[in-house]
Amino acid sequence: MRQPATPSPLKAVLWDMDGTIVDTEPYWIAAEHALVEAHGGTWSHEQAMQLVGQSLTFSAGILQQAGVDLGIRQIIDTLTAEVVASVRQQVPWRPGARELLEDLHQAGVRCALVTMSEGPLAREVVASLPRPYFEVVVTGDTVAQGKPHPEAYLKAVELLQETDPALSLKHCVALEDSTPGVAAAVASGVATVAIPHIVPLPEDERYVLWESLAGRSLADLEDAVLARSLSDGSGQHGSTQYESSGYGSVTLEGAGVRGTAHD
Repeated sequence: MRQPATPSPLKAVLWDMDGTIVDTEPYWIAAEHALVEAHGGTWSHEQAMQLVGQSLTFSAGILQQAGVDLGIRQIIDTLTAEVVASVRQQVPWRPGARELLEDLHQAGVRCALVTMSEGPLAREVVASLPRPYFEVVVTGDTVAQGKPHPEAYLKAVELLQETDPALSLKHCVALEDSTPGVAAAVASGVATVAIPHIVPLPEDERYVLWESLAGRSLADLEDAVLARSLSDGSGQHGSTQYESSGYGSVTLEGAGVRGTAHD
């Protein structure tokens, strides 16, 4: 644990959204069921589980195979609109997320939202929060490569650096719930906390595993950053430079394909 007199190693928290801040996965699954059935097909729970955290483009292709006679973009727009409508009726907050956001806000720790959902859904969730917690918002429609590629996390850090050039990857921690999301955060070089929700995640030395955000605090996140710093004495993660040749070595098994994802 950090000694009280020492400066905090934590400058920014990078938040995933679906499954981490809000439990929207049931909304996505319901939208998938409705869309497939509207086109005369059937959609099983097992099929839905295979799409958790995956690319929206990839998911749309699977839905086409299940009988949805629409283009990829039409499918993405239809699913997103359904989930936005559900969120407007009720925001399904994950335990501890809002409390931790408030804790960080009171402590002056900057936050960025790094979600592969597209802008309309991200804006709906952000607007439902009691304060403007997120200084930076990176969505799936603002990056070329979605999770599990680290582009979104690297972009968030670069945007935070615009007002604090001294901030680096070693000052950040990511909160994620899915295999593709955790893979993206690990690949970016930031300390990573995995909070599995719909799909279990194995223990792994590359990230910290929590059961829930409930009861977690700034001190817990500082510990995660310190632990990463101690395990990486070389400081090789202090830069936002990323080489695609190293990506495969940090991809978690089952992380899926690249592209925009509802994560």
